[in-house]
Amino acid sequence: MPAFEFDFLGALSHQVTVRLQHRPRRSCLRFSLPAWTPGSYLIRDYVSQLEGLEVTQQERILPVRRTGTSAWQLDLPSLEPVEIRYRILAKDLTVRTCHCDADHGFLALAAVALELEGERWSPHRLRLCLPEGWQPFVPLPADPDGGWTARDFDQLVDTPIEVGPHAAHSFGVAGVPHRWVSWGRTLGGADPVAEDPGWLADVEQVCLACCRLMGVERPAADHYLFVLHLNDNGYGGLEHDASTVLQYGRRRLAQPDGRRKLLQLVAHEYLHQWNVRRLRPAELIPYDYSRPVVIPTLWFAEGVTSYVDQLLPHAAGCCSEEEVLRDLASDLSRYLLTPGRRVQSLRQSGEEAWVKLYRADAHAPNNQISYYLKGAVLSLVLDLHLRRHGSALPVVLRDLWRRLGAAGRGYHEEDLVAAFAAQAPDLQLLLPAWLRGLEDPPLASALGFVGLKLEPATAPLQWVGWQLQAAPQGLTLQRLVRDAPAQSAGLTVGDELLALDGWRLRQPEDLTALLPPDRPPVARTVLYSRDGQVRTTRLLPEPPAVDHWSLVCDPEASEAAAERRRRWLTLELP
Repeated sequence: MPAFEFDFLGALSHQVTVRLQHRPRRSCLRFSLPAWTPGSYLIRDYVSQLEGLEVTQQERILPVRRTGTSAWQLDLPSLEPVEIRYRILAKDLTVRTCHCDADHGFLALAAVALELEGERWSPHRLRLCLPEGWQPFVPLPADPDGGWTARDFDQLVDTPIEVGPHAAHSFGVAGVPHRWVSWGRTLGGADPVAEDPGWLADVEQVCLACCRLMGVERPAADHYLFVLHLNDNGYGGLEHDASTVLQYGRRRLAQPDGRRKLLQLVAHEYLHQWNVRRLRPAELIPYDYSRPVVIPTLWFAEGVTSYVDQLLPHAAGCCSEEEVLRDLASDLSRYLLTPGRRVQSLRQSGEEAWVKLYRADAHAPNNQISYYLKGAVLSLVLDLHLRRHGSALPVVLRDLWRRLGAAGRGYHEEDLVAAFAAQAPDLQLLLPAWLRGLEDPPLASALGFVGLKLEPATAPLQWVGWQLQAAPQGLTLQRLVRDAPAQSAGLTVGDELLALDGWRLRQPEDLTALLPPDRPPVARTVLYSRDGQVRTTRLLPEPPAVDHWSLVCDPEASEAAAERRRRWLTLELP
């Protein structure tokens, strides 16, 4: 049985020492380090943080041959136990990488644990060596000797490890034990749970709402661990079978909608224990940790989850209908203002996740659309379309869970289409067309069914199609809309704007008086700097464009539509 020990005594230098002990079965020993972690579809080359690899057997150092960027091989003189020792540089604070310092340690084990050839389905032991006063938070069953055992390598990789002098808070969901541990303080300097006595009660209600959505009495896991990294201004999460790691900014939390947004993040990652972890695309069964695989159905894995994560806190009684509509409108605005939706289909977005979404740059909004975002928009349309036919999205989720997820069977696109078409036959043709096409799904019709409509609001200045970032030296072009006036004028991302018609520019607000919305657009002279050279160009603005949309109640809608809206927003069946 492979046995790992992770030593955090070098945390001050961001180093974790790893010892892997193993009795080999064959004289040729091969091992490798994963290149990515499930749930985050990007080849991360974790090996770049590995150093000092050494293999010993009976106190003798053995020669190791590298067979790939993340793979090694050696011939053993005997089948006596071997020890593989190396260090991991843990300096990147994200939910999918490793970080340790004087205050805490966090390991995403895809970046740490070597996979021994032939041992993937064997149990793996785990022990930790911690600084004095630190506590371990590991979502695995504990052994009597103070360690833990994973049933196989997959479960080991699926185990995030948080350590430090943290306080843990326990609560239950339908009789299943849950723990919440936070690293970091609020702006008030307190532990977020201690500062907000009602927090765990609301988290419990959100978790129960997830169970109701899936039509089950209890969570899929027998125990569950929440880990929150509260930093300056982060955001993100990564799902696991029996845990999740969340990153959230304390400044975000202090905003009026900060608590609600954090509950939505909780709902998103918690629901993943069903949708994604156990109800999984067939291409991810089993995981191949060495290379990317094409996954056309990520729109369902992440889009459906992103859609319902805004409804679940409302279904749990933790926010109002007005707040939910405001959040939905924000997502719809982002979608409708993304030019890339006319370039990349939803299906292509999932297929190209490894090379586009997770490698997005300043030009990404022009040539791609997130399967999180458009997937959520399509899920909204599908839910309301199904409700028009007397069904609902929760019915499809429950059906797929019972038939595929609970049995550990993966799904293909045709399985999803068939599940939706079983509730509304016209989706047999409509859904594939929406997935492969570049047209928007029928939002207006769907929203009208529940008495809502999108109301546009125009921007407070003429439109040029740029996004600016204020810096100490002035304004920098952060993004440009393809074929918009700014790009047509020859400007590009990274240019520093110096002046407009001779007026010095220092912050975005300076443009309000220079590009007034109530005057006819006229050509303007732009003074800018690129690569150290000052240049000029002529910019021809256009009339103000839509800045955002709001979801408003249609005054002509019927009472029946209002009741349908209530049931929809609380995830109740028709």
